[in-house]
Amino acid sequence: MKKKYRMGVVGLGEGRSIMSAALLSERWELAKVCDLNEELCRERAREFDFHDWTLSYEEMLADPSIDVTAIYTPDQLHFTHIRQAVEAGKHVICTKPVLPSLDDAPALLELMRGTDRRLFIGQSTRWFEPMLRQRRDFEAGRHGELSVVEAWYITDGRWFLDKGWSRRSGFSWFHNFMIHAVDLVRWYLPNVSEVSGYALTSANTKAYGLDAWDSLRFVARNDAGQIAVMSGDYAIPALGQNAQSSIGCVLRGTAGSSRAEYSNLAYYTHFAGEKPQVRRFDDKESYYFRFENRSHHAGEYQNYIEYFAECLDSGAAPLPDAREAVQTLALMEAMARSAKRGGQPVRLDEVIREYGL
Repeated sequence: MKKKYRMGVVGLGEGRSIMSAALLSERWELAKVCDLNEELCRERAREFDFHDWTLSYEEMLADPSIDVTAIYTPDQLHFTHIRQAVEAGKHVICTKPVLPSLDDAPALLELMRGTDRRLFIGQSTRWFEPMLRQRRDFEAGRHGELSVVEAWYITDGRWFLDKGWSRRSGFSWFHNFMIHAVDLVRWYLPNVSEVSGYALTSANTKAYGLDAWDSLRFVARNDAGQIAVMSGDYAIPALGQNAQSSIGCVLRGTAGSSRAEYSNLAYYTHFAGEKPQVRRFDDKESYYFRFENRSHHAGEYQNYIEYFAECLDSGAAPLPDAREAVQTLALMEAMARSAKRGGQPVRLDEVIREYGL
């Protein structure tokens, strides 16, 4: 019988989804949850009939029976919470982005080099059904030699700014939203070497008193000449799921092309020797979307905690790990520099050298 791992969760806003995942998993036992907001703890206790909660992260870390700490706190707290968990002997799951910038990246990499604990970054979009099917086809070589990757995250996210904490200084559509598209690109082109692009802040975001890019377009390539396109819009009206999925990934190769979508449960393919096809997974709607208005996609969390358990069983490094997550942030830093320089190309190695990565 495979080991059942015990999980503690800190941050019960986004942590709602991983609570659901752990409670329904045969590989995990939800041991304790934590948040500074007592009313939120009580709300989750009522929702899940789970009552082992605390307001003290230190108390949760002191429980020797907890194998893994799952971190869903604000971005600027991630490094501190990861370090505390690792020093307490816990493996770690951390939501994206692992860090709000590259400032703590060298320290994070040093921390993980000095421990046998595992850090797994919950890039949830990789774990949506159409993206999983696309990845299997890619790994089976059905696309042939890859030419182009296109990824986007386009949604009218102004509802997000109705949350008071989101309007604090430092809020970034770029790091909190577009990172999904950037991660999908790096999943298929991990060796991107150069990027250029543009970004702007619309009047809609400025109306909330924020100066945060909300429309972004970038083109990247690697030294082999393969191309990536990344797009994002976050504060202007969207066309709706029937016209355009909010998140998508297109792979175009010499033997075939495919498009995986979120939140549409649809996967489009055209491979050599086949007619164009669409596969739908509407029967999995209730698995992926368990809460009102699709506000939490808990099925993705279910998939990735099962994967993490398998990695812990075998001793394999879960991906994305700290190094892969930091490389994604380095690409995003290069993208930001290009936008600030009026679209001039920026080499990724410029960022790597500067931060000693």
